[in-house]
Amino acid sequence: MTAAWHEWLTAEAPSSARQARLAEAYRLLRAFTRHRAGMTGLVIVLLLVAVAILAPLLARFSPSAQDLALRLKPPDAVHWLGTDELSRDIFSRLLYGARVTLGIVALVTAIAAPLGLAIGCTAGYAGGILDAGLMRLTDVFLSLPRLILALALVAALGPGIGNAALAMALVAWPPYARVARAETLALRGSDFIAAARLAGASPARIVLRHIMPLCLASVIVRVSLDMAGVILIAAGLGFLGLGAQPPTPEWGAMIAAGRRYMLDQWWVAAMPGLAIAVASLGFNLLGDGLRDVLDPKQR
Repeated sequence: MTAAWHEWLTAEAPSSARQARLAEAYRLLRAFTRHRAGMTGLVIVLLLVAVAILAPLLARFSPSAQDLALRLKPPDAVHWLGTDELSRDIFSRLLYGARVTLGIVALVTAIAAPLGLAIGCTAGYAGGILDAGLMRLTDVFLSLPRLILALALVAALGPGIGNAALAMALVAWPPYARVARAETLALRGSDFIAAARLAGASPARIVLRHIMPLCLASVIVRVSLDMAGVILIAAGLGFLGLGAQPPTPEWGAMIAAGRRYMLDQWWVAAMPGLAIAVASLGFNLLGDGLRDVLDPKQR
């Protein structure tokens, strides 16, 4: 970036709203790049995404290819992470399993975060009976363990990646609704909201155009911190046979298949377990960095 751009973005008195927004984004970006844990998490997450996208190019073998003569083969120069009980290459299955895991994370985020944001902002701005009803519904979901509730929903919907992602999204939205409602309660008495009402803005327009954008930063922080939990729940559902179905490679299902060989062929279950741990660590570190940069209370 040139010195002129840097000076323009760091000006004390922005000349336009666009310059103010760009300056704020530039300041947050610079703060995040100085956050070591956040940058470490970002690198891990980007590597996972790259691995998932490039899985067909990086995999040395097909994830479903079998050669029973190579069953339960330990790691070597050909099969870098060994083979499983059906002689499938574990390294290749981990690469393709990253696609399944990140796909579930993306689906859950795309459903749960907007749903929780809409419910929380609507309840906080409307108040009264609507607020009480929506928050009691939120309390019901929060009172039940997420994994148990997800298990019940998947059992009702049927096993599969799509149903597992839908079930996790339906149990993941309440924390986002709580965060958005708290932010909305602090904002609805502001002068700019009163000015919008006097200008004739409808409640829906105020919520969509004025309140939701201001609640978005807090929701993003919460989403980034919850992604590790989503990965663990997805792995738990796969472990119990309610997630991805064979022969689709999925880390939790791989651990379930390898638990019978943990004493002698440790790599069958240890490698997907290590992949889950690294992915969870990456999202946790990224969430910590985003929280420290985006959360006004942390700043």
